[in-house]
Amino acid sequence: MGQLKNKKLFLLDMDGTIYIDTELFDGTLDFLSRVRDTGGRYLFLTNNSSKGVDAYVKKLASMGIAATEDDFLTSVNATVVYLRQNFSDALIYASGTRSFVEQLRESGLNITTELSDDIGCFVMGFDTELSFDKLERACIILNRGVPYIATNPDPVCPTWYGSVPDCGSVADMLYNATKRRPKFIGKPSPEMINLALEKTGYSRDEAVIVGDRLYTDIRSGVNAGISTAFVLSGEGTLEDLKDYDFSPTYIFKNIREMYNDLISED
Repeated sequence: MGQLKNKKLFLLDMDGTIYIDTELFDGTLDFLSRVRDTGGRYLFLTNNSSKGVDAYVKKLASMGIAATEDDFLTSVNATVVYLRQNFSDALIYASGTRSFVEQLRESGLNITTELSDDIGCFVMGFDTELSFDKLERACIILNRGVPYIATNPDPVCPTWYGSVPDCGSVADMLYNATKRRPKFIGKPSPEMINLALEKTGYSRDEAVIVGDRLYTDIRSGVNAGISTAFVLSGEGTLEDLKDYDFSPTYIFKNIREMYNDLISED
């Protein structure tokens, strides 16, 4: 896959990779500056579908990172593309945060949050506003056998105090009740990376994905055929490597060590 210094497109996970909660990791600003100053491009990739890109722009700005909506790709972006390709004429029931539902509606899809006999697809995101009523409605719809889509398979979402259940954990709950499993769109599926390559025009050989989770970030890079950089600043550990049938292209303690590796190649 070539030396890291030859990469031009850096696809960056956020939580656990460049920050945790509201704490920016040492080396992040230096790393981003280095990519820009050497003519490269970075995109922030996230499986988190609970909030819109505008919220991430504000969050990064509060940590000293100037970004625009064009610097992001989310699992919602990839889900919209998939739904347009496969369910453009269907009435789609959306289960998630108000932000998630609004993002889908703004894309032009036929979205509802009301029970109806005409529902042709059920789509679920990471829901920080989850209620039992939402779970009950999901079971009613899924028991009808309609196609079932979920934005991401992450079992947990990291916070400053530990982790909270993410979309994958809710999918497990619904499986226990309905015996239905969704098609997951976000990482580790290659859709988001393919969108990033299409968006930027870079080749697979020029791209690398950087993340702290082997089962989402790194596997998505493997599935998409690009280089992968595993950072040990978040959820993943070296011990986890024994549980997988693939290995990252690069392994770094954190984003600072990755930056140091880049400048050492000058």
